[in-house]
Amino acid sequence: MKQFALLTLFLLVTLPAHSQSVAKTASASRRAILQTLKRQTEDWNTGRIDKFMDGYWPSDSLTFVGKAGITYGYRATLDNYKKRYPDRASMGTLKFDVLQLDLLGSDVAYVIGKWHLTRPKVGDAGGHFTLVWRKINNRWRIVSDHTS
Repeated sequence: MKQFALLTLFLLVTLPAHSQSVAKTASASRRAILQTLKRQTEDWNTGRIDKFMDGYWPSDSLTFVGKAGITYGYRATLDNYKKRYPDRASMGTLKFDVLQLDLLGSDVAYVIGKWHLTRPKVGDAGGHFTLVWRKINNRWRIVSDHTS
């Protein structure tokens, strides 16, 4: 009975601290992901597609799903962005609206949102996206992007 009481006391003391630690980590992860999206928006809006891609996992295992199908790999994804948006007029001004951000674990998250390009010369474009994120080498990166 004494051991049970000690175990209960231990759990009562440590669980709140653990819960606070988990909440702080989750909050920091959300901030890091949202900051990356903000930085991507800024990079896009200044015409820096290469910098925009810093939010993506630089791996051949990166996946991008769009209207044209599935693209595998960082380099192929970058090349597709450059082909589809060859100049500032086609890039326009990007705006993201995050609709949902869920952490599925300490190193996995997904984001659902809307994107909009304001492009006075070539016409606006927009749609929705789902991003799967992984924390790799202590940095949040997009490992899969489904944009429509």
